[in-house]
Amino acid sequence: MSGTRRENIKIGQKVQVVRKQDQRTGKLTEGVVARLLTNSATHPHGIKVKLEDGTVGRVKEIADE
Repeated sequence: MSGTRRENIKIGQKVQVVRKQDQRTGKLTEGVVARLLTNSATHPHGIKVKLEDGTVGRVKEIADE
């Protein structure tokens, strides 16, 4: 599932994000959502979230439960 729609992302969900410094390479970081940082309903590059380990990035993939 794509991470461009805020309604698809819930706190406690496992996701793959791309951090700001990894945008050129597209390297993904996996983690669990602690906070949603994007307020708008959608974002073309992915909803920005903060993971439980403190990593901030834009959601590229949502792990299937």
